[in-house]
Amino acid sequence: MGLARIVFSGLAALVIHDVVDVGSAIRVHARTRAGEVGCPACGVLTRRVHSYHLRTVADVPVDGREVIVKVRVRRLRCLEEQCVLGSFREQVPDLLERHQRRTIRLNAQVAATVRELAGRASARVLPVLGVVLSRWTALRALMRIPLPAMDVPRVLGIDDFALRRSHEYATILIDAETGRRIDVIPTRLSQPVQDWLTAHPGAEIVCRDGSGAYSDAITQALPAAIQVSDRWHLWHGLGEAIRKEVAGHATCWTPAVGLATGLQDGPRAATTRDRWQQVHGLLDAGVGLLDCSRRLGLALNTVKRYARVEQPEQLRRAHQYRPTLVDPYRDHLRARRAEQPGIPLTHLLAEIRELGYQGSSNLLVRYINQGRLDGDRSHLSPRKAARLLLTNPANLSDVQQKTVAQLSGACAEMTALTSLITSFAALLTPCDANDTQLDAWITAVREADLPSVHSFSRGLDLDRAAVDAGLTLPHHNGRTEGVNNKIKLLKRQMYGRAGFDLLRHRILLN
Repeated sequence: MGLARIVFSGLAALVIHDVVDVGSAIRVHARTRAGEVGCPACGVLTRRVHSYHLRTVADVPVDGREVIVKVRVRRLRCLEEQCVLGSFREQVPDLLERHQRRTIRLNAQVAATVRELAGRASARVLPVLGVVLSRWTALRALMRIPLPAMDVPRVLGIDDFALRRSHEYATILIDAETGRRIDVIPTRLSQPVQDWLTAHPGAEIVCRDGSGAYSDAITQALPAAIQVSDRWHLWHGLGEAIRKEVAGHATCWTPAVGLATGLQDGPRAATTRDRWQQVHGLLDAGVGLLDCSRRLGLALNTVKRYARVEQPEQLRRAHQYRPTLVDPYRDHLRARRAEQPGIPLTHLLAEIRELGYQGSSNLLVRYINQGRLDGDRSHLSPRKAARLLLTNPANLSDVQQKTVAQLSGACAEMTALTSLITSFAALLTPCDANDTQLDAWITAVREADLPSVHSFSRGLDLDRAAVDAGLTLPHHNGRTEGVNNKIKLLKRQMYGRAGFDLLRHRILLN
């Protein structure tokens, strides 16, 4: 029994009579200790026994096997004649709770597991540890875990996430300074968010993205709160505008980086030219953009894209190849073919492999036979070119820095674009003078012929107070984005089949 006291020290509140090995489980026979117990109704102490009852509970596993505890508990008679109970069954503090089939410490282990794994995964993992329960029991144990108290922070972070992508969204609210989850609202509409903020005042600063719905809700519910536009979203919005501008000037920078000068031609190019003529013909006649969209059967954004450019060639794209492993050795192959036109492919393959080529011989054969060695089509897409322009120069290789220099010098618009990227990147480090510098940046944008960046700057003007706060204050929505990433993990963990109540519970517990 000395070993039993060590192994089952968590049952010290009981008197253990016997421990039986029944194969797949260990059965412990015990009873409660004699002594006075207070009545749960009136508090009068009593030790008068009315009867005995047997409770069967599960305890933490031992040796990977389930532990079943058979406990004899007393039903005691209250000594107070006026007591409403008359008799009651004794409980064991810190070990057994009323109506529970598991000890408190086993419940704690189960709760820790289901908190991380939820239903099905917990039901698969726990039996390996010696705890047998169904996925439904696991879910009930999860939903019984109390949620932390809702305490509205000084700096509130708000963002949306998808319940069903492109169909249904919800809103997450967190403490932007600590990452603590505050609440989840089952929609991203303005009115429910406004109602929540009205019912839970106290936030002095609210970090958000460029959402107009959140802006309106915060303005109506918390007019004194400072709204902070997230800097990452500002940079992302500029990046989308830069990508469009780079794509629109592909005919300028492709020859500048030593690539193709020809434009894609064919039925698509002819359609682009015809649509440009139709759109500009209507605009010259005084027809509005929305009316153009209706007459031509095109989306309004498509009409705007055609209306921004002065020539249809700006909408056409340069020929492009996908990058391959042979591209870095293109100049060497060209030089060797020029020196020795009849050089065998096997010799070329051996030479570039000495230089570090790791591709197959078949790839080299197709590269040469398709004319890619002698052709000038681009393997630099507008998206990759925009990414190079948006990357910190300190993080670029020498070859990439050379490409950026060629891109920025391709035309006056690309030069202005590069300068605007550099000056806006400097604004992303919070500083008190950034709001004044943003005025100068917007003025420079309006002087440049960059329609997509013009559109981005107009968006900044519409949300100027929040943008100024984002560029001058240290607060941001980074932790909210991190919580959104964790929410994606929780959804995938439950195969996207969790109801909102269960998903909200897990979000707030994590």
